[in-house]
Parts: sequence; C-alpha cells; structure tokens
Amino acid sequence: MRFATRLLLAQLATVAAVVAVCAVVFGWLGVRQLREESEAAALNIARTIAEDRDVKTLVAELSADPGTPDAADLRGGPLQAIAADVAERTDALFVVITDDHGIRLAHPTEALLGEVVSTPFAEVLEGNEVVDWEVGTLGESARAKVPIYPEGEGAPVGEVSVGFERASVFDDLPALLATIAVAAVGGVALAALATLLLRRRFERLTLGLQPEELVALVQNQAAVLEGVGDGVLALSPDGRVQVCNQAAERMLGLDGPVGRRFEELPLPDAVREAVIQGASAVEAVVGDRVLYLDTRPVVRGGRALGRIVVVRDRTDVEALAGRLETVRTMTEALRVQRHEFANRLHVASGLIDADRVDEARSFLGDLTERGAVDFGVAGLERVPDAFLTSLIGATAATARERGVSVRISDDTLLLSEVVAAEDVAAILGNLVGNAVTAAVDGSGPAWVEIALFGDEDELVMTVSDSGRGIRPSGADPFARAGFRDPVEAEADDGAGDRVHGHGFGLPLSRDLARRRGGDVWVIDAGGAQSGAVFGARIPGALRAGRNTDQEENR
Repeated sequence: MRFATRLLLAQLATVAAVVAVCAVVFGWLGVRQLREESEAAALNIARTIAEDRDVKTLVAELSADPGTPDAADLRGGPLQAIAADVAERTDALFVVITDDHGIRLAHPTEALLGEVVSTPFAEVLEGNEVVDWEVGTLGESARAKVPIYPEGEGAPVGEVSVGFERASVFDDLPALLATIAVAAVGGVALAALATLLLRRRFERLTLGLQPEELVALVQNQAAVLEGVGDGVLALSPDGRVQVCNQAAERMLGLDGPVGRRFEELPLPDAVREAVIQGASAVEAVVGDRVLYLDTRPVVRGGRALGRIVVVRDRTDVEALAGRLETVRTMTEALRVQRHEFANRLHVASGLIDADRVDEARSFLGDLTERGAVDFGVAGLERVPDAFLTSLIGATAATARERGVSVRISDDTLLLSEVVAAEDVAAILGNLVGNAVTAAVDGSGPAWVEIALFGDEDELVMTVSDSGRGIRPSGADPFARAGFRDPVEAEADDGAGDRVHGHGFGLPLSRDLARRRGGDVWVIDAGGAQSGAVFGARIPGALRAGRNTDQEENR
C-alpha cells in the first residue's frame, strides 16, 4: 500500500475517532440538558401550584382534619380539578397533591385518591424541595416535590409533586442525535476531502515518490554528490541554487551558494552566461583552474524542475596535454638533431675518404665549437643545459617557419641543470609560443627574446617580443582569464586580446608555477612601440648547488 493511501486511511481513522468521541460527548451533554430542562420545568410547575392560595387553603383545611379524607369527595373536589387542569396544559405525566400525612388529595388515577403516596415525602414536609428521577405507580419520571405552606406562617401542610414521563422528556433526543450525526458525517466528509487534497499536494511536491524512495534518494544523492570528483549544482526554475556539493564549491571558489540566485554568485561572466543560456560542453577559466561545464535541463512528468550543472576540472588534463605537446616538440627536435648530426658525420667521413684530412679536421673543429646541430638561435651558447637548449632550439625552428627569430638575452646567467623538465617545458613553451604569435601580429622585424637566470634551485625567466603589447578588455590576460595581476593594460575597443593568453596556456602556466611556490606575471604590458614582457619564477626547477660548484671550477 502506498504511503499516501496509508496516510489517507490513518487521517480518516483519526478524524472518525475524534468525531465519534465528540458525538458521544455532545449526545451525553444533550441528554443531560434534556433531563435538567424537564426537572426544572417540573420544579417551576410545582412551585406555582404550591403558591396558589386556593391550593394552600384547601390543603390546610384537609390537613387540619384528623381523619382521612373521603376518596369520593376528593374525586370531584377542587384540588383534583386544579391538578388535572395543570397536567393537561403542561403535558405533565402527573400532578399529585398530598396533605401532611402523605395522603393523595389529587392524582391522575382517581382510584388512588385517599391513599398514601408510594414515594418518600418526609424530606419535603421538613420544608425542602426535592428534584429527582423516581419510579412510582405511573412509572419512571422526572419529578419535583415542593412543600405547601399555609397562609401566613407555619409548618408545611402538604406537598405538590409534578412529574414528566421519561419518553416525553427525551422527545427532542432523536432530533438532537440526528443533528449530531449529520455534523459528524459532515466533519468526516470534510476531513476526507481535505485529506485527498493533501494527498494530491504531497504527491505533487514529492513528484509521486514515497517516503522510502525519498530516503533512498537522499542517501544516493549524498553518496553521489560527495563521492565523485565532479562538481554538481542544481538550480531551481527561478535560477536559485538548491544543491551544491563540495567539489563544485572548491572548483568555482564559492562559499555557501545554496539558497542564493545563480546570477548573484561571484563567477566570471562567461560561466554565468553559459549556465543561464543552458549551453553544454563549455570550457572556462575560473580562478587558476580550467573547467568544463555541462548544463542540462531536468524534466519529470512534463514538469520543468530546473537545471543541473556538472563541473569537471580539466586543469590537470590540459597541463598533461601541454606537457605531451612539449615532449612531442622535444622528440621532433631530437629527430632533427640526429638527422643533421648524421649528415655532418657523413660529410666528415667523405672528406677523410677523399684524403682531405685538413678540411676534415677544420670541419670537425667547427662542429665541436658550434655543436652537433646549429639551431640558429643567437646566444644559445649561454644556456648550458642540454634540455633547455633542445627545447629552445626546437621552438626557434618552429618560430622561423613563421618568420620570427628567437634569441637569448645577453643578461642570461644560468649555470645549473634543469630537474623539473616537464613544468619548465610547459611554462617556457607556452610563454614563447604566445610571444611568437604576438611577434607575428606586430609590425617590423619579428623577434622573441628569452632571458634565463638561476638562483640556487630557482629558475627565473623572462620572455619579451616585438608585438604590439597586450590588448585585453580592461585588464591583463590573467585578469581576463579570472586572475588579478598588478600590471594592467588599458582597454581599447573592448574586444579583448586575441594574441596573449587567448586560450588556457597562461592560467595553466601560472597554476604549474604556483604549485611549486612560484608565479607567472606580466612585467610590462607593452604598447604600440614595444611588445609585452612576461616573467616566470619556478622554485625547485634547478639542481641545487651546481651554481657554486661551477663558479669555483671556473
């Protein structure tokens, strides 16, 4: 049996029980009221008769006679006439008048006149009024007994007893019970109607789910939302955040978003617009993380319940992709080096085979001085690390295809070997790649200059270009990507910088550097006369102690 049905039956049973109790109570009160009304009526009639002067006089005269009154005289006497007239007008069962010895002076049954009454009368003759239900010769009745006093002062000389038949007392009881029954049935009917409406409302609010299903749903929701690495936001139809797990709060940098409108959350405009428009497969940068957002509507039973936003962290994936791209570049550079070195060995071997030893010796000496491969990067000899040499050389080869020359700054001072090759390659490769794009976009000779510095285990680098500087809409590329940098360029046409940091490279580079305690920042935003200058600091990227050892060896 469904919970709503059980709830309906339980509510109906409760209401029926309450109505039944109320009906019994009201019935009992009604019966009691009828009894009291009949007793009060009998008492008032008896008092009226006892106060009648004729009754007082006649009873006093009969009580003064020491003998027993003659029944024949009483049958046609005035007291019998008065009692019969009152009983007829008031619909009383009986009106009985006695003397001070309890002898009936008036009675509905004339055969009983002159006899002692069947019910006690001593208390009444003591001057007390008695109201009670008693059983007499005429059956059970509600009766009232009132003493009759003589004119003037004196002891009671008789009593008046007035009674109403039990059936006549409860003549109004069926109507009363019918009214109570109608009210009870109406109450139960209203309760049933209200319960049905509540049931429909309950099922509408719970989407037809039963409490057991709701409990399981809450348990599953808690397990799913907190057990997965993806962030989940549930928005109501009016755009208010109803559910937000810890992963979503961490990725989006939110604090207590539940209950707030999504438009009011401190999120980048791109994220806010994508969610409001219900876009799917949206990539955005929030803080220092690259996120993938997927918005889907939630509909059940043809009713729109809102939207679900699934947030996935792509930072590590994008970083891994960048590192793999660096590895691919390095692999290509090594292939080029191997091919060129093999060609030069063939040349040297041919010179020796041709007995042109002097030329072969000169060629090998030049090869030893310039290296196995000539990357065509000015100042590359200032970089002693083979990894950096290959990386810069491979990047320079790609840059030359785009008409950009790469050179090493005269200020470069690097004596240690690189140990964090992947992070260094990802950061330096991204900065140089952006600089090459900026240089192509600039006017005049296109060049990119790299400066490398070593400070114990910390690698510091700067990358400058001959482009036209950073042109974001109001802030540097980091600010446009969700960062805040101390160096900001002035906005031009609001179109944003299409060259520097148009993707996720800069945020990823900064994230990689910050993971090591370093940073990536804008040193100079540049302008029409000069390009931008970026700086990077990567602690733990160099082998510690090498600087001092090599300087001492020198």
